[in-house]
Amino acid sequence: MTTHRERIEACLSGARLDRTPIALWRHFPVDDQTPETLAAATLEWQKNYDWDLVKVTPSSSFALKDWGAVDEWRGDTEGTRRYIRRVITSLDDWGKLNVLDADSPHLAAQLKCLSILRSELGTSIPLVQTVYSPLAQAKNLAGGDVLLAHLRMRPDLVGRGLEIIAESTRRFIRAARAHGLVDGIFYAVQHAQAQLLSKEEFVEFGRSYDLLTLESARPLWLNILHLHGVNVYFQSVADYPAQIINWHDRETPPSLSDALPRTHMVPCGGISRETIVYGTMNDVSTEVANAIEQVHGNPVIIGTGCVLPVIASHGNLVAARTSVEI
Repeated sequence: MTTHRERIEACLSGARLDRTPIALWRHFPVDDQTPETLAAATLEWQKNYDWDLVKVTPSSSFALKDWGAVDEWRGDTEGTRRYIRRVITSLDDWGKLNVLDADSPHLAAQLKCLSILRSELGTSIPLVQTVYSPLAQAKNLAGGDVLLAHLRMRPDLVGRGLEIIAESTRRFIRAARAHGLVDGIFYAVQHAQAQLLSKEEFVEFGRSYDLLTLESARPLWLNILHLHGVNVYFQSVADYPAQIINWHDRETPPSLSDALPRTHMVPCGGISRETIVYGTMNDVSTEVANAIEQVHGNPVIIGTGCVLPVIASHGNLVAARTSVEI
């Protein structure tokens, strides 16, 4: 393999590899507030560790600020921001959402970030943009408790809001595609968890809008599905139109090995976030070796089950990266 793109393409096709691919990603708090500083931070991250793909991680509010959401940085170790102004406070507010075009100021700013990254990285390093599911965006617009109450009280009104969010997201993805800015999207599903929704509720309010949204990304070759949380409905998303699936495999079933026969997607995981933050370099290398062993020669991409905490040590990151070279 001579380029990261070639390695990822070979991994997806099941071809023989020179080494197992690896990619870790994180938030860049404060830097994620302008396209220029987010691009610069992402480029420095890639320069330091040379991952096999670059996953662009803006704050979740990039898709919501054009509706009026407001968030702020309060030091969360995941690098995420806290919402201090919600857009949805009453049932009637779902009908007030308007479809956002990709040239809306904050969506356009994220496209600018992608343009900078594509210009700097070229096409030999795969570039993937984070996109939050309509239900995840709805949660951030309303707050988790309000969203759950509303979808159980007036599923019709919430459904209309989800249609608007899905169409806005589709327009953003189509714009990124049209300008050749990305190789795929990192599609974050947050509500396929038994402690949040019943399986039937997830199918109605999650899966149906996921499949609608993902149609706009289908022409891309490197779509990554992220299944967030624990006690997940793995089988409810296992047939999504994506090439890679990433979940908290060290924290919740299924394991990497158990997932192999359950989905067409290549698994991505193997390193627990607890290990990469609190463990030793040897602990990290041991987990990577175990992950590769679990798949018995089948394709896998090494990663963490979710976004890397910003407090992870440089030494442990180096250990993860060098462990696939052995």
